[in-house]
Amino acid sequence: MAIIITILTILVCAVLGFFILIQNPKGGGLTGSFGTLGTQVMGVKQSGDVMEKGTWILMGTVGALCLISVAFLPKTNFGTEEKQGNGKAQQQKTAPAPDKKGGK
Repeated sequence: MAIIITILTILVCAVLGFFILIQNPKGGGLTGSFGTLGTQVMGVKQSGDVMEKGTWILMGTVGALCLISVAFLPKTNFGTEEKQGNGKAQQQKTAPAPDKKGGK
Protein backbone atom coordinates (compact mmCIF):
# COMPACT_ATOMS: atom_id res chain seq x y z
CA MET A 1 0.00 0.00 0.00
CA ALA A 2 2.90 2.34 0.71
CA ILE A 3 4.17 1.85 -2.84
CA ILE A 4 0.79 2.82 -4.29
CA ILE A 5 0.65 5.96 -2.16
CA THR A 6 4.22 6.85 -3.17
CA ILE A 7 3.41 6.44 -6.86
CA LEU A 8 0.25 8.54 -6.46
CA THR A 9 2.23 11.24 -4.68
CA ILE A 10 4.82 11.36 -7.46
CA LEU A 11 2.12 11.57 -10.15
CA VAL A 12 0.24 14.33 -8.32
CA CYS A 13 3.50 16.24 -7.86
CA ALA A 14 4.20 15.99 -11.60
CA VAL A 15 0.73 17.31 -12.45
CA LEU A 16 1.14 20.06 -9.85
CA GLY A 17 4.43 21.07 -11.44
CA PHE A 18 2.70 21.19 -14.82
CA PHE A 19 -0.05 23.43 -13.40
CA ILE A 20 2.48 25.76 -11.83
CA LEU A 21 4.61 26.01 -14.98
CA ILE A 22 1.59 26.80 -17.17
CA GLN A 23 0.56 29.77 -15.04
CA ASN A 24 1.84 33.20 -15.93
CA PRO A 25 3.44 34.82 -12.88
CA LYS A 26 1.95 38.20 -13.81
CA GLY A 27 -1.63 36.93 -13.75
CA GLY A 28 -2.13 36.45 -17.49
CA GLY A 29 -1.85 32.67 -17.65
CA LEU A 30 -3.45 31.13 -20.71
CA THR A 31 -5.61 34.20 -21.27
CA GLY A 32 -2.57 36.29 -22.22
CA SER A 33 -1.59 33.99 -25.07
CA PHE A 34 -5.01 34.12 -26.76
CA GLY A 35 -5.65 37.84 -26.49
CA THR A 36 -9.07 39.45 -26.37
CA LEU A 37 -10.43 37.49 -29.32
CA GLY A 38 -9.69 34.23 -27.56
CA THR A 39 -11.55 35.30 -24.44
CA GLN A 40 -14.62 36.21 -26.48
CA VAL A 41 -14.67 33.18 -28.77
CA MET A 42 -13.20 30.32 -26.75
CA GLY A 43 -14.12 31.42 -23.24
CA VAL A 44 -10.57 31.31 -21.87
CA LYS A 45 -11.35 34.13 -19.46
CA GLN A 46 -11.76 31.70 -16.57
CA SER A 47 -8.56 29.72 -17.20
CA GLY A 48 -6.68 31.59 -14.46
CA ASP A 49 -9.31 30.62 -11.92
CA VAL A 50 -9.25 27.00 -13.04
CA MET A 51 -5.46 26.83 -12.81
CA GLU A 52 -5.46 28.46 -9.40
CA LYS A 53 -8.14 26.13 -8.05
CA GLY A 54 -6.35 23.15 -9.58
CA THR A 55 -3.10 24.20 -7.94
CA TRP A 56 -4.74 24.47 -4.53
CA ILE A 57 -6.52 21.14 -4.92
CA LEU A 58 -3.34 19.37 -6.01
CA MET A 59 -1.35 20.93 -3.15
CA GLY A 60 -3.98 19.69 -0.70
CA THR A 61 -3.86 16.25 -2.30
CA VAL A 62 -0.07 16.06 -1.96
CA GLY A 63 -0.34 17.09 1.70
CA ALA A 64 -3.05 14.52 2.38
CA LEU A 65 -1.10 11.75 0.65
CA CYS A 66 1.99 12.61 2.70
CA LEU A 67 0.01 12.43 5.93
CA ILE A 68 -1.69 9.17 4.91
CA SER A 69 1.64 7.59 3.94
CA VAL A 70 2.83 7.80 7.54
CA ALA A 71 0.18 5.26 8.55
CA PHE A 72 1.67 2.69 6.16
CA LEU A 73 5.32 2.97 7.22
CA PRO A 74 6.80 -0.25 8.62
CA LYS A 75 6.77 -0.32 12.39
CA THR A 76 10.32 -0.91 13.60
CA ASN A 77 11.99 0.02 16.85
CA PHE A 78 15.61 0.65 16.00
CA GLY A 79 16.80 1.16 19.58
CA THR A 80 15.49 -2.18 20.81
CA GLU A 81 16.93 -4.13 17.87
CA GLU A 82 20.40 -2.66 18.41
CA LYS A 83 20.36 -3.47 22.09
CA GLN A 84 19.21 -7.03 21.48
CA GLY A 85 21.80 -7.53 18.76
CA ASN A 86 24.63 -6.22 20.95
CA GLY A 87 23.46 -8.31 23.87
CA LYS A 88 23.52 -11.50 21.82
CA ALA A 89 26.98 -10.68 20.50
CA GLN A 90 28.28 -10.07 24.03
CA GLN A 91 26.79 -13.33 25.27
CA GLN A 92 28.56 -15.24 22.54
CA LYS A 93 31.89 -13.54 23.31
CA THR A 94 31.72 -14.14 27.05
CA ALA A 95 30.59 -17.77 26.94
CA PRO A 96 32.90 -19.95 29.05
CA ALA A 97 35.37 -22.07 27.14
CA PRO A 98 35.03 -25.84 27.49
CA ASP A 99 37.27 -27.41 30.11
CA LYS A 100 40.19 -29.33 28.56
CA LYS A 101 41.45 -30.85 31.85
CA GLY A 102 38.79 -33.50 32.13
CA GLY A 103 40.28 -36.72 30.84
CA LYS A 104 38.34 -39.86 30.19
